[in-house]
Amino acid sequence: MPRWLIQFPGGQGSDDYRIDDDLTLNFSGDWAIFSDQHGPSYAVPAGLGVTIERVDEPQDLDQPEPAPQKE
Repeated sequence: MPRWLIQFPGGQGSDDYRIDDDLTLNFSGDWAIFSDQHGPSYAVPAGLGVTIERVDEPQDLDQPEPAPQKE
């Protein structure tokens, strides 16, 4: 399940917002829009200068990770 961390500029972490719901992220014009099967649920305007980072849960440790690709 994708999880998202939204960090607002200038804050000391107190304004950070974590979304733990199963939402998808789309961009429309100057907006970042989080939606689920019912439609949009949270939107952030680009003008705020926020950073959006996907922070998923760690994968199952029993499955080996793929080898790094050489360039």
